[in-house]
Amino acid sequence: QVQLVESGGGLVQAGGSLRLSCAASGRTFNRYVMGWFRQAPGKEREFVAGISWSGGRTLYRDSVKGRFTISRDNDKNTVYLKMNSLNPEDTAVYYCAAVNSPIVYTRTNEYNYWGQGTQVTVSS
Repeated sequence: QVQLVESGGGLVQAGGSLRLSCAASGRTFNRYVMGWFRQAPGKEREFVAGISWSGGRTLYRDSVKGRFTISRDNDKNTVYLKMNSLNPEDTAVYYCAAVNSPIVYTRTNEYNYWGQGTQVTVSS
């Protein structure tokens, strides 16, 4: 069982930056693929970024490539999402997710565990 708690969301102006954190419980964090998803009002939840067990493989949705960076610290049981050059289209609730898998998945139904989400609002 894995419990996930996100933090770091908030209100930021366009062009600004935020860093989201997701703290995970459990002794086997380093065996879980971690993902960040987001959901804007009236839209489906979408994949943002994912990272493998070791951190050696990362995936991003096209619209955030070059602006967002996912990373993890297995000693701290924490995954991060650094977001730069934010724009209003990035406004959403951001969710951390985990799955015990060697593959970095990109679909919501492939992840077993979810956090409660953290709101990110980007003003123009």
